[in-house]
Amino acid sequence: MFVYEKKLQYPIRIKNTNPKLASLIISQYGGPDGELGASLRYLSQRFSMPYAELKGLLTDIGTEELGHLEMIGTIVYQLTRNLTDEQIKTAGFDSYFVDHTTGIYPTSASGSPWNAAGIGVKGDVIADLTENLAAEQKARVTYDNILRLSDDPDVNDAIKFLREREIVHFQRFGEGLRLAKDKMNEKNVYFVNPSFD
Repeated sequence: MFVYEKKLQYPIRIKNTNPKLASLIISQYGGPDGELGASLRYLSQRFSMPYAELKGLLTDIGTEELGHLEMIGTIVYQLTRNLTDEQIKTAGFDSYFVDHTTGIYPTSASGSPWNAAGIGVKGDVIADLTENLAAEQKARVTYDNILRLSDDPDVNDAIKFLREREIVHFQRFGEGLRLAKDKMNEKNVYFVNPSFD
């Protein structure tokens, strides 16, 4: 069971609206390497994970990713609150605005709505943990790209925090993969025990 603490994992206090920047950051909400996909990937993979430590790892990180989803939604909301019609038009935010006003909708920066086809859930320990390593690196690169395009220090502060958490998750999944291989090696599982070659 999850317990919801009614505060963000990291404070978001953005002073200036910027719908153009919001239309880029929304990709970490519902884009191909965003927080929605990450949370659902890990929370779905946990069901078939045979090792309690790794099931716990997937639950911990999947739950934290839900918190990151909330942070990205907050950033996008704060960047788009109280927009004028002129700001909407000149920032190129009008196509998003027509469909969603300033509601937070899971989509990529390129405008493709989120769907589950992009998340990897195989039910195989090695495949799933390796997928997670790649997913964390892709999310880090997306945050790197956002930082290259953003000149708002309030936004950058929060994005840097999220980027650092992707690095920590990558490290934890690496530890998890080593643990899984060790456990499988103890059982002489072929693909992790080279003595079978």
